[in-house]
Amino acid sequence: MMLFSNEMWVPTVHIGEFIFRGIIVYIFLLILLRLTGRRQIGQLAPFDMILLLVLSNAVQNAMNGGDNSLTGGIVSACTLVAMNSLVGELTYRFKFLESLIEGRPMSLIHDGHVNHRNLRKLKMTIHELNASLRMAGVGCQEHVLHAVLETTGQLTVIRKAEHPAA
Repeated sequence: MMLFSNEMWVPTVHIGEFIFRGIIVYIFLLILLRLTGRRQIGQLAPFDMILLLVLSNAVQNAMNGGDNSLTGGIVSACTLVAMNSLVGELTYRFKFLESLIEGRPMSLIHDGHVNHRNLRKLKMTIHELNASLRMAGVGCQEHVLHAVLETTGQLTVIRKAEHPAA
């Protein structure tokens, strides 16, 4: 067995197939992760992190078609980076795509009142909301003028004037 054998460099799958498989898997995962909601991306719970790790392993063979060459791995990685750049450019240029792919900010609290409908849509519990408020330095929802879950998964909190930050 040679240290630098052909199997290491010469893919067993056509380069075009690597690119096609990478594009399909990228689009599939983009749709799948978008359908699961933005909370999973911005606020990873341990089970969410496990899901992302297992997902990457689950789609590996779909991307490489059983090929384990360095060339195939490099082509697949370049395809994913190129797709990510393309999606970033398209969402920058076309706002309807930005809304479709990234979603819109969602109001969770207005004038101290929790929007339970939006919490249900996000599958976010009141305990998770309260924990996010505490991380923002707010003790209770009654002190919040407005709290918005951004498309990044971060919670933006605007306090009421009578309850400034300590």
